[in-house]
Amino acid sequence: MRRSLTFSLLALSILFSTVSCDKEQEIFNVDDSPELLDELGGGNGCDTLLPIVFMHGALASGDTYANQVMRFTSNGYCGSLLYAYDWNTLGGSGDVNLLDAFIDSVLTATGATQVNLVGHSAGGGLGYSYCGTAAHASKVAHYVHIGSSDQGQPAGPSGEVPTLCFSSSDDAVTGASTITGATNISVAGLDHYQVATGPEAFAEMYRFFHGTEPTTTSITPKGPEVCVAGRAVTLGENVAKSGASISIYEVDAITGARISSTALHQLTADQKGNWGPVNVSAGAHYEFELTPGGSDRVIHYFREGFNHDNPLVYLRAFPPSTSTAGLLLSGIPSDDDQTAMAVFTANQAIVAGRDDLTVNGTTLSTQAFTPAANTVIALFLFDGNSNGQSDLTVPGLFAILNVFLSARDMFFPTEPASSIPLQFNGRTMGVPNLKSDSDGVIVAVFD
Repeated sequence: MRRSLTFSLLALSILFSTVSCDKEQEIFNVDDSPELLDELGGGNGCDTLLPIVFMHGALASGDTYANQVMRFTSNGYCGSLLYAYDWNTLGGSGDVNLLDAFIDSVLTATGATQVNLVGHSAGGGLGYSYCGTAAHASKVAHYVHIGSSDQGQPAGPSGEVPTLCFSSSDDAVTGASTITGATNISVAGLDHYQVATGPEAFAEMYRFFHGTEPTTTSITPKGPEVCVAGRAVTLGENVAKSGASISIYEVDAITGARISSTALHQLTADQKGNWGPVNVSAGAHYEFELTPGGSDRVIHYFREGFNHDNPLVYLRAFPPSTSTAGLLLSGIPSDDDQTAMAVFTANQAIVAGRDDLTVNGTTLSTQAFTPAANTVIALFLFDGNSNGQSDLTVPGLFAILNVFLSARDMFFPTEPASSIPLQFNGRTMGVPNLKSDSDGVIVAVFD
């Protein structure tokens, strides 16, 4: 699977920056209104720092960088300087004009003349395409190329943009990458997502941008409350689910059962899919119920506790069945006799021999199910042949996909009502055995 991705895919839309409930870190929504951006563009004590624009890779979204955003804010950055650029990674060639409009909006919002630009995987291809003209390159102070393609020179038509290439020899998608004339850092032991999400990449980015060491590579805990916000979008395409309903419930950390039948927060996504910000209790476990509207399926996201403000909490809806990702997910049953779920490891792959994933007592982190070469970050579990058995075979169209998304035939009965236990690398959570038709699909997030 090495070098198997196409590193230049279609940018679809520009989205938003990070947000905070803290008045000192105003809410920034990058949109088409320069007047609004001017109004929101105060320095907030971070006037000497350049804004950072993060670009995700294939089948991903801005939450690829959630941990890095939290690390930057743990080192003194204001949230108003940290921006996630979402794009449709399934739609063809990258549109650098959309990215340019986004960067111009960031510059207007912050008053800066340049940004630091970061691209992971396919986002790296987009970053190189963007910097291919002198006009675009002049807006980029530093470029960071993570887990992406080899290049013959630093970014820019004449290689004029200072460039850091960060990679890992154990990245089964791209392997160790090299850019002639750039700062090349390759470390062992990181999979294709860890190269973008881990403390190693953060430390190298911070040094590259500032020439000094960060105060910490950890995410500093806050409390007793933290602020969360995010987006409701479709999987892979990142189409905003405008008007989607988001209900947030506190749940029991062991069983996933709601502590109260009344939602703590009831929100509606705006026209760009943005929701929040809202305060939640640090360390508590929450369910985010996403109701996209129309005939779209309801998705229940169960998450581990938050210990730091997190502005990049993404809730993904199923895309239309006519799309590439939608066709793949169309085989997930709507059947009140069974639960359908996905286990999503947001900041790393599930790698057999390194990681330990157990669902309802069954070990799924095996060479047969999650080999390193497949870089599985989302594992869908449902009874694909409706025989009331856990055959552990690969259901439906998942049999032709062998990277990032995978599935196994597992039967979870919905009667009697109970909890399904999950364990990943010593961390545990439980989810209720919801009915996949009446209630919707479950996503258990280990982040």
